[in-house]
Amino acid sequence: MQFKDRHRQDIASSEEPDNLLDIHLSQDELQEINSECMHYPERRAAAIEALKIVQHYRGWVSDPVLFAVARELGMPAGELEGVATFYNLIYRKPVGKHVILVCDSVCCWLKEGHLIGAFIADRLKIEPGQTTEDGLFTLLPTVCLGDCDHAPTMMIDHHHYQDLSCEMVDKLLQLYRDEEIPEGDM
Repeated sequence: MQFKDRHRQDIASSEEPDNLLDIHLSQDELQEINSECMHYPERRAAAIEALKIVQHYRGWVSDPVLFAVARELGMPAGELEGVATFYNLIYRKPVGKHVILVCDSVCCWLKEGHLIGAFIADRLKIEPGQTTEDGLFTLLPTVCLGDCDHAPTMMIDHHHYQDLSCEMVDKLLQLYRDEEIPEGDM
């Protein structure tokens, strides 16, 4: 059995491993999750929002945190794992301070988006799916960012950038390195 399959089997089991029972969510996380749950008929319906909340505070969703969120929502951890792994903006392993999502859809590919992705990988000296040694950037391909008429596109954190060129990407990377994050989308 491969590690990934064994890992999913562990998450899907109905019992929480003893070492995960000590993990607790912060008061801020609990308050925000409870606030979100007020908008839904069942607590489990707030699963994605709850995962986004803990990711906001922690940067990613570890297995112990996933179990804690599942307990809080009153749902099986295996079911929450299914939600977390389906939704590609929930990170199940550590990511850099800034996450770069490069669109690799057909429209972006036709407008040379694959060259943008390769350029970023070269500049950062990482491959897609990796994080820079300094922990500043993680590069992830994504299926579509929904901005096909302005291809190629990418997102850095929650900022959307379109009609990209290598020169523009170079400037953006430097701005993020210098913590001079542009306001709004470009």
